[in-house]
Amino acid sequence: MQFSHSREIWNDFPELAPGVLAMGEITATVDVEERTAGFFVQAEARLESHVEGELPEIQAWRRAYSKMGLKPTQYRCASEALLRRFRQERALPKIHPLVDLCNAVSMAFAVPVAAFDRAKIAGDLEVRYADGSEVYESFSGDTEHPQPHEVVFADQAGMAHARRWTNRQSGLSAVRDATTDVVIVAEALHASAHEDMERLVETLAEEIDRVWATRARTGVLSSSAPRFDVDA
Repeated sequence: MQFSHSREIWNDFPELAPGVLAMGEITATVDVEERTAGFFVQAEARLESHVEGELPEIQAWRRAYSKMGLKPTQYRCASEALLRRFRQERALPKIHPLVDLCNAVSMAFAVPVAAFDRAKIAGDLEVRYADGSEVYESFSGDTEHPQPHEVVFADQAGMAHARRWTNRQSGLSAVRDATTDVVIVAEALHASAHEDMERLVETLAEEIDRVWATRARTGVLSSSAPRFDVDA
């Protein structure tokens, strides 16, 4: 399996900095509360001086959503949605240890981080513009078709594993208790995105190693090196 962004995405968003991690031996029987606490503190510190919409990482995604013809306060990137909820409630719901860890890191860096169940993805996974034939499965089990030219995470079977780029993941490949093999994707667009992505990927890989004693394969992509081999 390869993960990549289409040439059209790179042409339209040359500032993009994606990070990818792939690992196996993930279980749901661990406790990450101590690991996430430090990232919550980092998120709180950033929110003390700015609301989430003022952060440069979030502003970059808002500009991208406007460029895609979407109202950025109606369709928020995942990290903005998490920070907004955290600012209001000072907590996040517990979902799965790996997802909880990814969400905490996402808030600390203000960068969207998505975890996918590798077993639910057919062939390669590409971030590209939809043609409208793709099928998206919601967490309630309903199916939808993304709008043509909407940015989706699409596999080779035509399943959309995320809609509106970093706005909404699919229930089909959500990480669940039975998940063992995972692909994690983080994406950033702000001025220091490439440097920050290097730190984010390294941080998340170290945390995964500490919790699950499994070393993730990692990569930070670019327009000149746009593909990550998940099975390498």
